Amino acid sequence: MVVLFTSIFSAMSVIEDRREGFLQSVLAAPVSRASIVLGKVLGGATQAVIPGFLFLLMGPAVGLSLSPSKLAALTAILFLISFALTSLGFAIAWWMDSVQGFHAIMNLVLIPMWLLSGALFPASGAAPWVQLVMQLNPLTYAVSALRRALLGQSGFVGGDVASLSVSIEVTALFGLVAMTAALMECRRPTVKSAG
Repeated sequence: MVVLFTSIFSAMSVIEDRREGFLQSVLAAPVSRASIVLGKVLGGATQAVIPGFLFLLMGPAVGLSLSPSKLAALTAILFLISFALTSLGFAIAWWMDSVQGFHAIMNLVLIPMWLLSGALFPASGAAPWVQLVMQLNPLTYAVSALRRALLGQSGFVGGDVASLSVSIEVTALFGLVAMTAALMECRRPTVKSAG
């Protein structure tokens, strides 16, 4: 949750930048829009990984062993998840004109993604149609990747969707699709602020 909400809501700065006129100045600069998107997404992803990493450091307090290699792998997975979610947030924020509208849309998308990710309950105990939705949810694979990297084989939960490698691949694909959507949205003109 730490990474999820920080990633998504870091994209809100696009709306504020537009309202303050800063975005128009940046768009007039002699840099490509793709570099602007990449900068915002990498900045937001970094902002999300730092508290996630600090939260991971508390793992030994609850009995989790964290070797340096495991911590590096978990941080890389957290960054991949943050990158994907920040890209998704950017793609949505680009065409939004109000922070309130952004919150409404993101909660409409984010809460179901999180609830059906396997973070709260395993897929094995769910109804067949819920299991199908969980398998289609890219956040399910991100949760599975984190769980398997953190706990190893003991991290297997009945109904887990995939192995560690497949979970990482699906999460990377989700990031690529979200970044492509953000880049495509960025080519459109920005919405003019009412204020």
